[in-house]
Amino acid sequence: MSPEPAHTQDTARHHLSPVRVLDVDPLLDDPKTRIVVCCGSGGVGKTTTAAALGLRAAERGRKVVVLTIDPARRLAQSMGIDSLDNTPRRVKGVDGDGELHAMMLDMKRTFDEIVEAHADGERAAAILNNPFYQSLSAGFAGTQEYMAMEKLGQLRARDQWDLIVVDTPPSRSALDFLDAPKRLGSFLDGRLIRLLTAPAKLGGRAGMKFLNVGMSMMTGTLGKLLGGQLLKDVQTFVAAMDTTFGGFRTRADATYRLLQAPGTAFLVVAAPERDALREAAYFVERLAAEDMPLAGLVLNRVHGSGAARLSAERALAAAENLVEPRIVDQDGGKAGVRNSPDTYGSSESPASEFAEPPASETDSPGPDQEDEGAQSVERLTAGLLRLHAERMQLLSREQRTRDRFTALHPEVAVAEVAALPGDVHDLVGLRDIGDRLAANRPELPESVVD
Repeated sequence: MSPEPAHTQDTARHHLSPVRVLDVDPLLDDPKTRIVVCCGSGGVGKTTTAAALGLRAAERGRKVVVLTIDPARRLAQSMGIDSLDNTPRRVKGVDGDGELHAMMLDMKRTFDEIVEAHADGERAAAILNNPFYQSLSAGFAGTQEYMAMEKLGQLRARDQWDLIVVDTPPSRSALDFLDAPKRLGSFLDGRLIRLLTAPAKLGGRAGMKFLNVGMSMMTGTLGKLLGGQLLKDVQTFVAAMDTTFGGFRTRADATYRLLQAPGTAFLVVAAPERDALREAAYFVERLAAEDMPLAGLVLNRVHGSGAARLSAERALAAAENLVEPRIVDQDGGKAGVRNSPDTYGSSESPASEFAEPPASETDSPGPDQEDEGAQSVERLTAGLLRLHAERMQLLSREQRTRDRFTALHPEVAVAEVAALPGDVHDLVGLRDIGDRLAANRPELPESVVD
């Protein structure tokens, strides 16, 4: 049988070749690409992917800022920075003519900046010191995602960077990043807020009359649920924030339109696992429904094998054959060994069994030692074969999961990144990830290559 072509002997990355291949370099090189948003469920490598893309773009000549919302501070460590905050910091050690800056969203500080920018000094101080505002800015559901959008809008408005790479928050659902601006805007513009601000707007006796008549039942109910002091804090907060409510909704709408603009590209990041790809599929469908530009899917931590031609079934069969006890001994037998039936009735005295062997026999291992050594090798080989079988079964599961996704979304280009033995902790590791992403480049026809 003639040997198989060399390309079929490569790792399982080729075996899992996607329907469409995502080529990241043209995306990063295009000056019209101003924003790249890395999104996906938690724990799939969004932060590392965003950092690797930012580094690659910078080393290809662009001025880049990477905005992370990941509180684990992995981005700072991998870029050799002691800490990141709400101010972009330049990363040292970048090759080429470009620049790389990095920052980590400070949710509360970003909220404070909005208040300070849209209120006079006295009103801003009243808001910032309000207990309800402090709770809202530090932990209200959706605040982190909304502030990420706010910060993105601020960075884009400066026009200081060629490219902004966004690492979206590690929320339970990747859709929160798109939903949060509208959700928080709806809260601030909602009926409850308008009702709470109405007394302050009316003022004087009219306001007190409205408060006494229109809010008496609601105040009593909310007072029981929230407590009288908290309700008072809420009323004080919304009265002070009244002039900025419209600004929240306006900025949310503007940032939403920015995400829909041609200069923005979404990259959905996932692992080759059922839950992660299901989340990715939902996000792809949501992006399409919202008319947002999807560049493709980055499939992280794809496993491969340099011996993919050896199937799991054949490996398990070989391992079983090695360790299965044999009915008939295939070696030379055990004649002469103590307690062997062949020694019974022999002319040798029993004492000779315990006699010290000649010196020549002690210089080399006996039959028992050789047999034990062979068995150890066989056990080790069987263990390796079983490990290989487990790896091939894992590859098969990943392939089936990936194929289900591409069958549902054949229009989505995919770039695969092989699983690494350890975490990425420096620029060298990020550069390696970027190279692996770029290695997915589609093969060109011979006439084009020539």
